[in-house]
Formats: sequence, C-alpha cells, structure tokens
Amino acid sequence: MMTTTTTTMMRGFHFQLTLVLAVITLAALYPRDALTGAEAATSTSAFVQNVIYSNRIAMFSKSYCPYCLGAKRIFSELHEKPFVVELDLRDDGSQIQSVLLDLTGKRTVPQIFVNGKHIGGSDDLKAAVANGQLQKLLAST
Repeated sequence: MMTTTTTTMMRGFHFQLTLVLAVITLAALYPRDALTGAEAATSTSAFVQNVIYSNRIAMFSKSYCPYCLGAKRIFSELHEKPFVVELDLRDDGSQIQSVLLDLTGKRTVPQIFVNGKHIGGSDDLKAAVANGQLQKLLAST
C-alpha cells in the first residue's frame, strides 16, 4: 500500500514525465517555435555538429558574401560539392554563427570543414589547395 507522500511524489513524477514528453513532441513538430534559451542553443549546436560530421565537405556561408562565392567556385573547379548552410537564409543564422565562434574562434564566413576537420575560411581554403592539404583530406574518405 502506498503512503500519501509516495502517491503525491508519483503524481509529481508522472506530471514531470508528461511535461517532458510534451516538450519533446512540440520540439519535433515546431523546432524553431518550441525551443528557447538553453534548449535552442543545444539544438543549434547539435545541428552544427551534425552538419560538420555528416558531410564530407561542410561550408557555413552567406549567399551574398564574395569570399563564400569564391570558396564555392574553388570547390566547383575541383568537382566537389560541399553541403552549404546559407546563414542569411535561415532564422537561426546568428545562433549558428555563435556556435561557430565557440568551435573555431571565428564568426566570419565562410567556415569550411572537410571530413570533420576545420579548414578555415576562403584564404585558408586557397592555401590548403595550393599546398595539397585539401586533396589529402579529401582522399582520406
């Protein structure tokens, strides 16, 4: 037989569990609307990590940036197709830039990753092509 205190604790636990499940469900249905604060930061960080580690080449870019366009041109000339996240076309673009700042120490674009390794920006990409580092990284897949 349960005591009144145990019954109250179980109801509280059941309520908390129901609330957590509701938040998870809402987050799945409305990812940008349901998450705020720490949850949104964690979600954004998870998104960035997923992009970096799920794609051979990942680039965080802005559609109008001449350095980003130059980096895209380099990959095109190499017949490589990066997975590009256009920050200016996303509602969470500034949050993604903040995550990139934490990861790389830079907030500028482009930020390029090859096989999960941070290459850097446009000038770093040019240098990696010139010294063969990019080709080595691409060959390691």
